[in-house]
Amino acid sequence: MNDIGTPLAEADYIGATAHELSEKRAAAKIAAGVNQRTLFQRRGRIILHPDLLVLTGWSDNGDLTLTRADITAAETRFTHLYGRFLGGLLNAGQPLILNTTKASVDEVYLLINHRGFLETTDDRAWVSRLIGSSSEALR
Repeated sequence: MNDIGTPLAEADYIGATAHELSEKRAAAKIAAGVNQRTLFQRRGRIILHPDLLVLTGWSDNGDLTLTRADITAAETRFTHLYGRFLGGLLNAGQPLILNTTKASVDEVYLLINHRGFLETTDDRAWVSRLIGSSSEALR
């Protein structure tokens, strides 16, 4: 990675695209009740810089780097692709969903600092970082 300054925030993530989640069969969804990694096979570090969001190890080709302009929405919610049954009954298990302008990853689902036993994540804090009102946040 080139010199883009000190990160504002950094954490572990597991992730998938909406397309990848839509292709998962019932057996994978049942297995996800024990381990979410069966659905979210991408993993690495999420790193927030003032003007960039980097997902390390996104693919065999390397990191996924998104600029402010690349991210059109960031929110936590359950969807038909990843619902309460998979993410836990508490809202703390809602995935962070990023809508992007990149055709190869138009919708990204992330679980940041996922704690499997409790089915909790730090996704809500990351939404605040991404869309917060500070000049340092991605918008």
